[in-house]
Amino acid sequence: MSSNFFNLLERLGTAGVDFVVVGGFAGVAHGCTYVTQDIDICCDFSPANLLRLSQSLAELHPVHRMTPNRKRLELTEKNFKQFKNLYLDTDIGQLDCVSIIDGLGDYKKVKQASEVIDVEGVQLRVLGIDALIKAKKAMNRPRDKEAIVQLEAIKRLKNPKTDPC
Repeated sequence: MSSNFFNLLERLGTAGVDFVVVGGFAGVAHGCTYVTQDIDICCDFSPANLLRLSQSLAELHPVHRMTPNRKRLELTEKNFKQFKNLYLDTDIGQLDCVSIIDGLGDYKKVKQASEVIDVEGVQLRVLGIDALIKAKKAMNRPRDKEAIVQLEAIKRLKNPKTDPC
């Protein structure tokens, strides 16, 4: 795991941010071999959770990656409702925060479909392999199709009794 990615996730976890690792990095956590350039999380977009997220990233100078002038991240109790997703650049990497996952639903459903794994002594909630496959099928992008092949192979290796052959 990239130490920068781990640093981002550790900061979020230490700050008590309620989130689930999803996307490419969740695939890596399950054993996929592809490379990911960012961390994707699905999180609770409540004011308290977004404020914890903002505070945990403050030292990393987060900016909105998708805004014309790369505006600095400023989350307050007054503006949190305007956000459904946050696409951030930080000093140590990209962090994409979403409130809904295609094929699965909102954060509550995503959290129910996750599992806790230990990464270097830190407990992280990661989307389960079945839910990750379902989400990637719903996205239907070329890179997701490649990931599905790997994830289904990993699933068969972990549970050989489910293999129909």
